[in-house]
Formats: sequence, structure tokens, C-alpha cells
Amino acid sequence: MARNKLRAEFEIEVGGEPYVWRLQSTPRWSDDPAERRGMGIAVRHKEGQREAVLEFPPGERPRFGAPQLKAEKVPRELVARAIGSALAAGWEPLSRGKTVKIEVDESGG
Repeated sequence: MARNKLRAEFEIEVGGEPYVWRLQSTPRWSDDPAERRGMGIAVRHKEGQREAVLEFPPGERPRFGAPQLKAEKVPRELVARAIGSALAAGWEPLSRGKTVKIEVDESGG
């Protein structure tokens, strides 16, 4: 029987509005640049249903034996900045529709 992994969700306030976010995906590194992926954060308005996935660049490859990225370790300021960038890019969290994928830079901008 398969186990469901419950992903921890965290609340954050941006511009006076409540949002909920979770770590959607951890970075993946590869020798092929097309296969590299950065951290992905899924976010939605607390009262809305439309999600946005904020994708960061992969960054530097960690050294062998480095600990796995945990959601608790992601800086809240980085998440808040990325949400602000998504809103500035046109994401409408209270609208209906498919999940939107938005690429942000390493600082969340």
C-alpha cells in the first residue's frame, strides 16, 4: 500500500494578504544543462485556489554529503520576495485556472 507524503505548508503574509506555500521540488543537478532544475515553491492565496509554482535557478552543485534541502530552511524573506515578483508578473491568485509556472532569480526577484 502506498503512503501519502504530506508536505508541510507554511503561512506567510505578503502585502497584507495571507498566502500558503510549500516546497514543491528540490534542486536537481545534471551534467546536461537542460536537465538541471532549481528549487520549486508552490504558493496560493489562503482564500484562493489558483496556485503558482515559483522556480528558482539551480545554483551551485552541493558538495558530496551535503544535507538535503528542507522546507523549514528556506528563508521566509526569499519566499515573500518571490511571491511579490509573481504578483508583479501578472499572477492573479484569486482567479480560477491552471497552475502558473513563474521563473524567478536566485534572490526571488
